[in-house]
Amino acid sequence: MLTIGSALLLLPLLTGARAAVLPSGGYSSKIEIVRNPVYPLDVVDKLEEATMPKVEAYMAEKIAAGKNNKCTLETAAVRREWSDLSETQRQEYVAAINCLTKLPPKSDKTRFPGALSRYDDFVAYHMTHAMQLHDNMHLFGAHKYYVWLFEEALRNECGYTGYQPYMNYDRYSKDPFNSPLLNGNASSLGGNGEPDPAYKGVLQPGRTPNIIKSGGGGGCVTKGPFSDMVVSLGPTSMSTGANLPKNPKSDGTGSNPRCLRRDVNRDAIMGATADRVFSLLNDNDNMDDFYNQLLGTPPPKNDPYPWGVHTAGHYVAAVDPGGDPFTSPGDPLFYFHHTALDRLWWIWSMQDPDKRLYAIPFVNTNMTMPMKRAVDPHNVTVDMEWLGPPIKLFESHDQLGGNNGAFCYIYV
Repeated sequence: MLTIGSALLLLPLLTGARAAVLPSGGYSSKIEIVRNPVYPLDVVDKLEEATMPKVEAYMAEKIAAGKNNKCTLETAAVRREWSDLSETQRQEYVAAINCLTKLPPKSDKTRFPGALSRYDDFVAYHMTHAMQLHDNMHLFGAHKYYVWLFEEALRNECGYTGYQPYMNYDRYSKDPFNSPLLNGNASSLGGNGEPDPAYKGVLQPGRTPNIIKSGGGGGCVTKGPFSDMVVSLGPTSMSTGANLPKNPKSDGTGSNPRCLRRDVNRDAIMGATADRVFSLLNDNDNMDDFYNQLLGTPPPKNDPYPWGVHTAGHYVAAVDPGGDPFTSPGDPLFYFHHTALDRLWWIWSMQDPDKRLYAIPFVNTNMTMPMKRAVDPHNVTVDMEWLGPPIKLFESHDQLGGNNGAFCYIYV
């Protein structure tokens, strides 16, 4: 009998074709695998496929115990890599983002006069909760919930019929400028920023090299989708941009209309190539080690791109607002990066879900992120305020039945 796991392992033979996958019950699954033949499966893709039998076994146990909250692999949504989507599907996503930028905001206008749209609601939340979102308790689970709420807004408020895509960093590491993600055509996320000699890159204190040097951009995006995007919130004091117009409010929450700025940067994305990501997933048996390698702490030795996957993904093209840790969701690329991180966390967790799914990191070797130690994670609540209702932290860890069944999705 063909299982999800065994069917997925056949996919290298079906690259570029539509492959219906049969689960262990013998009935047709709703999971459909579509691969872009331009990109052979890398070691991380293959690990993900090899993990599916473990996912199937995990779900069988949950269903038997009545703890799946009606979520099954047959009903799970499927998040896919950007280049595996058709051009029509990519353009639908871009249209949904544009729709969200035109809807009125729901956040408090007095508190956030610079939030001009529903899209800005998400930026406003992130910029005022960044320290909490990036502490050890919240980095994984709270961002999972945050991205899911964004996906829900795209679907329920703008009619998007797909799910939030992720980026496979390795696919674009050789030539990000001409990639389906950033080549500037109608089915991309827009292009590079104009050259700005004042933009030097992103400092990386404590690492060697200690800067992600400019890739030659840094200025306004003038080509493709989002070339006319209006950035309003920010910048804050953490911005990496050069000569940016100052926000009228000291905390960056005022209205400050300006262009989207980018620096498509191969040196940044090289810090998240498949070999580095595979090491992250395969070489760390506990959450503390996984967490620290993700953050690039301590910095790897003799590595020309020692940023860590988390930093590398953030600076694939980010300048303003994407290069500012507080306003980074202002560039749509943010959601692709954090969806990619969510995928990696899922793959890592599913190697041993009983031990890993609810693990919290408590050791940070370089203290680059805020840490909460004297807190019982069972008592922690993730409160998204105007974005969505509060949920328990551990409910945000389980994408296959968590949040009372509202979370029900997988990655392919």
